[in-house]
Amino acid sequence: MRLRSAADLLGVGLLATVLATGIPVPGAASTGACSATLSQDIPRRAPEALAGSALMERMGQLSGTDRDNAVVQQVLQGNVPGFLRQLQPVSIAATLASGQQVLVTLCVTPEYLSIGDDQDFVRMPMGLSAAARIAQEFGFLLPTTRMVDLIYRQAQRRVAPSPMKPTSLMSSTAYLVEHNQTVARQLAETAGAGTALAAGHKKDIVLSSRLISKPGRVAIYGWHRTSGRPIQPLSTVHGANYADYSHGVRLVSQTAFVNGEPRALAEIMRDRELSGFVSDEGPLENVQGLLASLAR
Repeated sequence: MRLRSAADLLGVGLLATVLATGIPVPGAASTGACSATLSQDIPRRAPEALAGSALMERMGQLSGTDRDNAVVQQVLQGNVPGFLRQLQPVSIAATLASGQQVLVTLCVTPEYLSIGDDQDFVRMPMGLSAAARIAQEFGFLLPTTRMVDLIYRQAQRRVAPSPMKPTSLMSSTAYLVEHNQTVARQLAETAGAGTALAAGHKKDIVLSSRLISKPGRVAIYGWHRTSGRPIQPLSTVHGANYADYSHGVRLVSQTAFVNGEPRALAEIMRDRELSGFVSDEGPLENVQGLLASLAR
């Protein structure tokens, strides 16, 4: 790892500030670090692919795994907005026990996984299996709770959570469409383009060591208030197939950067020291194996 690479990305002055504080700094990494090659496994969207509103009309009566299967089919065919392919950097820096100064940069989707085109798309909640399968197929991981916090802190577009009434319809397509419309209005009032990192409007499906000891569950976390505190602490209460309107799927590239050098995120997550940058639960020894087991 070379400190000079990080300086090249940040500029010496900003790098010194970041390393001195040991906290995430918005804009701390160049967007160039997250090149288009990291999302190249997401197929191009076909010209004849349906827009989000048309897909919702088709899926209106679907729920649960039936809707998940329909969503997975659309996503794996590339029917996702183009802006989701423009990954955004999220960075944190600190000094290790050895005295080495380290900057770790993640590359994440700017928004939650959606179906449709750039003008007409719908953010899609889904069960854990569907989310894990999509992540695996495209060469991504799901975030940890630590990553969700970092994303929120560094987001250029932040909105307050907008909960709906907790009824038996929470998992319905009608509910998720209504919430999607609410979120769209909220984000329209923020500054920045659609490619800017956005957060605060969904709970995240996350990777957690709890999923190893509690198979058949989904781990959810987040939905940060404007104070920065999440509404949803890490929870594995629900079964793996559960999803309601408040859930979202954020993808994190399996390639990260340590002091500007590309490094497999799975390696960082099992490293005794570096894992603390990206996880609050200590090292995860085989995150790719965990993801594969969840995708079944």
